[in-house]
Amino acid sequence: MESLHYLLMKAHSMFSRKVLGEVGKTGLTPGQPKVLEFLLQYQEADQKTIAAYCEIEPATVGSILLRMEDSGLIVRRQKNGNRRSLYVSLTDKGYQAALQVADMFRTVETDALAGLSADEAATLQALLFKLCTSLQTNPERKKEQS
Repeated sequence: MESLHYLLMKAHSMFSRKVLGEVGKTGLTPGQPKVLEFLLQYQEADQKTIAAYCEIEPATVGSILLRMEDSGLIVRRQKNGNRRSLYVSLTDKGYQAALQVADMFRTVETDALAGLSADEAATLQALLFKLCTSLQTNPERKKEQS
């Protein structure tokens, strides 16, 4: 059997290729679908939170958000008078695009999981969640190892 590293990389690459192929038909650029999916779920957030959740560098998220704002997909505004943080939310156009992206994601997920039973799919999702959790940076752990 192939190594875990290889299988994760291959699955990610194949899944991403299918998603980007579908999303490319909408005119969205890379990075935008993740942000749309996040905002569909959480409605509003600051740039730092979006970057962390989407695993994108904050500077990169800034340019993604600028393009999305120029396209009318999002709005950025101050919240509670906080001038240092702009909060991002979907416009009506962005909401419709997010629904379309979510449908595309579901279609690709359905195709990817077609060979698995419902129990196997749930187990895979649970194991991947545990894997992601264990790979997250833990400052306390770093201090202990030093």
